[in-house]
Amino acid sequence: MSKHVFFVRECPTCGRHLHIRVEYLGKKVVCQHCHGKLEARDPAAADGPIIDPAQSILLRAEALLQGTANENAARNRVQRPR
Repeated sequence: MSKHVFFVRECPTCGRHLHIRVEYLGKKVVCQHCHGKLEARDPAAADGPIIDPAQSILLRAEALLQGTANENAARNRVQRPR
């Protein structure tokens, strides 16, 4: 019986600690809490850009607000009879 090996990484969107299987290294994964997307990388590796958690939270909030605004605008459109 094999056991899975995990590493812990902070989600760049919501900041929660994620336990990611080593098999997923180098692949895109989705946070189970906020559905933010990230690449599974070794947290000790310094080869990627440093992500500012506060900035990524603001970007995620802006995207969610924009999506809500688009949904509301679509609902408020009046269908004119032809």
